[in-house]
Amino acid sequence: MSSREIARIAVCVALLAVSAWVSIPLGPVPFTLQTMVLALVPMVLSGRAALWAVGCYLLLGAIGLPVFSNMSGGLAMFAGPTGGFLWGFFIGTAAAVAVRAQKMLPAMVRTVLALVLLILCSYIAGTIQFALVSGSSPLAGLAVCVFPFVVPDIIKLACGCALGQAVRRALSARGTSMV
Repeated sequence: MSSREIARIAVCVALLAVSAWVSIPLGPVPFTLQTMVLALVPMVLSGRAALWAVGCYLLLGAIGLPVFSNMSGGLAMFAGPTGGFLWGFFIGTAAAVAVRAQKMLPAMVRTVLALVLLILCSYIAGTIQFALVSGSSPLAGLAVCVFPFVVPDIIKLACGCALGQAVRRALSARGTSMV
């Protein structure tokens, strides 16, 4: 891994942490800007580096650094009602990276499919864990964890994708390869 790639990973980890701190409580699941940064990560980083960035972010939170929403951290966050979203971030990033690597699809199709899978993985993992931990039905979990966030998340995904593509173009124009 090059020093440039490590620096880009570190910037993305920092962006994930800061985006989690922008948190508006909407019941048990807060509104954050993490979705926007999650959409940016696979656009700016290579597949392996994107997984490193999300994995490092989750590891920092797991060891107790306050990088999750509401300035929280610790292993308990992974077992709580919203912990599935954290797992879903990594699973969704892996799915997005896998789709973006499929060169047989047009670039726009890969991008849209990657973003859809990114958010769907997060929604599925988050809803399942919320329902299990809270003892609610999956439909009640969807009503609390997904339905209020669909439109804002689509907007955040679009913004994150646009920002990521702009950063990618800027770095390419400067002659720095996107590893």
